[in-house]
Amino acid sequence: MGIGFDRAFGIHDDAVAVRAYRAQVLASNMANADTPHYKARDFDFRSVLVGAMNDARASRLNSTHARHVAAAGPEMDGLELLYRVPHQDSMDGNTVDPHIEQANYMNNALRYQASLRFLDGKIKGLLRAIRGE
Repeated sequence: MGIGFDRAFGIHDDAVAVRAYRAQVLASNMANADTPHYKARDFDFRSVLVGAMNDARASRLNSTHARHVAAAGPEMDGLELLYRVPHQDSMDGNTVDPHIEQANYMNNALRYQASLRFLDGKIKGLLRAIRGE
């Protein structure tokens, strides 16, 4: 009986994909910090990750041809982005607080790096097991 990657990697393979998308959203907020009437966006990481894990388990794709490419990860197209409530309104209607966005971006980046290190350790452990070390 072989070990499946879903069981070996746990939630970290989905977490990497969701955190990468969140990094794009937060970077977009920071890039538009001076854009009048721009509304900062974000999403609830935990609920999106749970949804991505449930979708991955529930929807195994059926391929009709041997050369079809398998799905690569959770879909982020239908994700509902929420508007961030500002601590203090700006005169031009922009809701981006650069300090909060930078803190959220760094927190997300650190957690992304932790998931990558976990996956790296798991892959190295599997390679050692395959080699019989």
